[in-house]
Amino acid sequence: MTSMTGTTGWGQIIAAIGIALGGEPERGRHMMLACWNATAESDFAQRCVLAHYLADTEAVLDDEVSWDERALAAFAHVGKDDLAAIGIPDAAGLAPSLHLNLGDGYLRQHRPAEARVQLDAGLAAAGVLGADGYGTLIRDGLERLAGRIADVRQAQ
Repeated sequence: MTSMTGTTGWGQIIAAIGIALGGEPERGRHMMLACWNATAESDFAQRCVLAHYLADTEAVLDDEVSWDERALAAFAHVGKDDLAAIGIPDAAGLAPSLHLNLGDGYLRQHRPAEARVQLDAGLAAAGVLGADGYGTLIRDGLERLAGRIADVRQAQ
């Protein structure tokens, strides 16, 4: 369960993410980092979401993967209802995307075994995805990751 002991609220986090996704990635990144620094270590839901989006702002692959790992580590402590404030009624709906992103990062780091572990976890969690655009996007991403992992394994 999220403690919300930090000084950052969901409104600030969503605004920062919106700026990053809305064409000002560097400004959004700085805002997200400020939000991260204002959260407590026990603000798992907020840190999970921030790390998930901060990964996408990194130019260096190792830094991207580090944020993806932080997102997944924080997610382990996120309760079912902890993301309802941002429109995710069941936090389990975020898991497939977290695994997809980390698996993709691992594969780009030439770590296909670790990528496969994340793919398998993402596929196992994908049952919670709806039949909407988001669900399709994540399922398609998992399918593409599976193909890329298979290509790497065949090349070895």
